[in-house]
Amino acid sequence: MSLDTRSVTLHLGLIAALIVLGFVLPTYHQGNLARILVLATYAVGYNVLFGYTGLLSLGHAMFFAAGMYGCGLAMHLGGVTVIPALVIGLICAAALSAVVALLALRTIGVAFMIVTLMFAQSVYLTALYLGEWTGGDEGFVIAQASRQIAGYALTDPLTRYYAALSLFAIALLITARMMQMSFGRVLIGVRENEERTRMLGYDVFRHKLAAVVISGTIAGAAGAGYAVLFGYVGATFASVQYSIFPLLWVLLGGMGTTIGPLVGVAFMFYLIDYASGITNAYMLIAGAVLVLLTLFARAGIVGEIRNRWAPWLP
Repeated sequence: MSLDTRSVTLHLGLIAALIVLGFVLPTYHQGNLARILVLATYAVGYNVLFGYTGLLSLGHAMFFAAGMYGCGLAMHLGGVTVIPALVIGLICAAALSAVVALLALRTIGVAFMIVTLMFAQSVYLTALYLGEWTGGDEGFVIAQASRQIAGYALTDPLTRYYAALSLFAIALLITARMMQMSFGRVLIGVRENEERTRMLGYDVFRHKLAAVVISGTIAGAAGAGYAVLFGYVGATFASVQYSIFPLLWVLLGGMGTTIGPLVGVAFMFYLIDYASGITNAYMLIAGAVLVLLTLFARAGIVGEIRNRWAPWLP
């Protein structure tokens, strides 16, 4: 079986397993997994930039927030229905990522990281300053009556779960296919050795620009999906911590792996959920586990599995 065939089988098998889980999981875990799938979509977008292209961003929350506010405000203030609102969210995220890319890619290394952080803070402060419309720190709630597609209420746990799964599946399959194409292989070449990739005749800037836009658009899709599925939009999602989270999720799951983001988000989510049931100092337990994983599984969970036992994992 070729590597590409194994990759397709893995991804389709994972999606099929998640489809089946929707029918057997209790409502509580349906809700948890729906949230995990939306956040995993966000992590998939981050992985395109960090895991495959090697560009460390500390400002990805601005793209998540752009999609969230673009979609949420269109529904909340403009009375737009779900599908057009999602499109508006995607356009907002794509436009912002293109502008940020054109400016931030003038820098390299640590400077790129700092510039993305500065842009993200500007977006966060803008959301607070425009509190009359955005709700500021408190945010706003999208009316349940407007959160439906073709008569299916997204407030229903099962419908919400499969909507979240659809969002994640699209992002996963697009990313997996992209990494099998020459474009994705050039991104990996940029990560491994940018100068050599440039000497081979590839337009490195154009590929990095495309990577930022694709990454930001996927992150924006996750933000728009979160707004629609969970009915809440707030400035918290534009804060620094939501730029750090995808970095942690990708590192935990395995940077440069297609299913690593999902594994990282699920592991982190349930680790905190379990630890919070034991003690109020649950972040201490979570922190200790994260440190141990960083020390003994440096490639992340899926990355270590690939390195040790399954080198064919994409």
